[in-house]
Amino acid sequence: MLANYVQPDRFTYPFAIHACSDLMDFAKGVGLHGQLFKIGVHLDVFVGTSLIDFYTAMGDLNTTKKVFEELPVNDEVTWYAMLSSYVNKFNDMEKARDLFEKIPCKDLVIWHTISLGYVKAGDLELAKEYFDRAPVKDLLMYNTILGCLAKNGEVECVLRLFHEMPCRDLVSWNTVIGGLVHDGRINEAMRFFHQMKKVNLLPDDVTLASLLFACAQAGALDTGKWLHSYIDRRCVSQGDLYCKCGNLESASDVFNKMSERDVVAWSAMVMGSSMNGQNRTALNFFYRMKDESERPNDATILGVLCACVHAGLVDEGRKCFYFMSEEFGLTPKLEHYGCLVDLLGRAGLLDEAYNLIQSMPYEPHTGAWGALLGACKIHGNVELAEKAIEHFIQLHLEDGGYLAIMSNIYANAGRWEDVSRVRKLMKEKGIGKLRGISSIEVNGVIHEFGVQEKKHPQAREICDMIDEIYRRLKTAGHVASTREVFFDVEEEEKEKTLFFHSEKMAVAFGLNATDKTTVIRVVKNLRICPDCHAVMKLISASFERDSN
Repeated sequence: MLANYVQPDRFTYPFAIHACSDLMDFAKGVGLHGQLFKIGVHLDVFVGTSLIDFYTAMGDLNTTKKVFEELPVNDEVTWYAMLSSYVNKFNDMEKARDLFEKIPCKDLVIWHTISLGYVKAGDLELAKEYFDRAPVKDLLMYNTILGCLAKNGEVECVLRLFHEMPCRDLVSWNTVIGGLVHDGRINEAMRFFHQMKKVNLLPDDVTLASLLFACAQAGALDTGKWLHSYIDRRCVSQGDLYCKCGNLESASDVFNKMSERDVVAWSAMVMGSSMNGQNRTALNFFYRMKDESERPNDATILGVLCACVHAGLVDEGRKCFYFMSEEFGLTPKLEHYGCLVDLLGRAGLLDEAYNLIQSMPYEPHTGAWGALLGACKIHGNVELAEKAIEHFIQLHLEDGGYLAIMSNIYANAGRWEDVSRVRKLMKEKGIGKLRGISSIEVNGVIHEFGVQEKKHPQAREICDMIDEIYRRLKTAGHVASTREVFFDVEEEEKEKTLFFHSEKMAVAFGLNATDKTTVIRVVKNLRICPDCHAVMKLISASFERDSN
């Protein structure tokens, strides 16, 4: 254009300046700015807006402000450009707020920008304040605040705002469903899903991924199967769902019908098989994966190590850990170290496990020390357990669960004064053990149980079934493993306490609420105790029921 002696005007320069922004070419942009001075159009609003955008992109706040302040007149576009500069580039919400208050006519875009700025800054209160002040709100503003509330865990506020919205789209519904799932309110999430269908909104990948994750976490196999029909293409999430619900046959079916299998699909089967005690199957999936030249990732190796832990394959686990860098180019992470510590500890190699923690290139996390503590409990090593718990305290990682394990170790050693001391420490620091919750799905509804659950509508019937279970197991010669009850009480009282563990109550409910052809699947948020593990097998045989 210049070569042909055609003089650019105020409409030409903004496009050239925009190109400099895209190319991050500061020198050329400044050169164009100089030319604008020469032809006297640098104070034009259209040109000024392009310069504000350019200097913002370059990260030059001072020149951005100077250009803005030199403009003789500001319109909606220049106000927005400067406000957006503070909010999106320089993250200066104080200056953004000052500028916002000076804007004479605030349109919807201006209100949304300031509100979104506080969302990005993590100031939910001010974001809500500006949202509430806005005279007009569009769907984007509603969804922005809705997502912020959900991310902050304020589910009740999410529900209230959702019902106030004049209109809703798929993003709105997905936000509510995701928030409910994250809060563990699976049944409510499913109700919203059904309501969404009634207003003719089809679920997308985000909707289904949230619900499949929820079903996997809660062990809601029937609901998961029903969701399965909504998904045309078999995906890894389905296999993960079936694995976590203990249905490896269906997981394998999904896996085998995949036209292409990536590392995520292989890893899901390795980890899923390991989780369900099919450790040789997990290793076979790993070997098949290598045979098909699929390179494993961190998650795959973690699944293999977990399988070795559960199967007690110390040599194979060691080999996998120490060769993951050499053979696959993977650097062991904290989780891999934690697994190897667990493997060595369970095998009774406590000193080697302790030395491994000491030699880790990372700061040891709760997983590694927790694995060592659990191993000390298995093998009755009080001295090493005390070293482990001391590290928890030094690192300010006091956790009710681990302190409870330490108390249990003392109880198993008959050191009741130390049990009292640990309990006192927990009380002084306000530390509580995470409450064990077991869940079971019956007829598409998830029922949750705590220890000695009394709030369930069928609590009396459940207690009657527990009495029947107790009677049958006594007849079969079962002797309760009361080592898990670390209170200094009579043996008979310990047995009664064990029989009202949450997992036994969930099973009792399942026996009452389902017929003999139904598999009883119970999911617990904590590790199942040894007595409950043993009792499940006996209940399955005594009542002729399958359980997972």
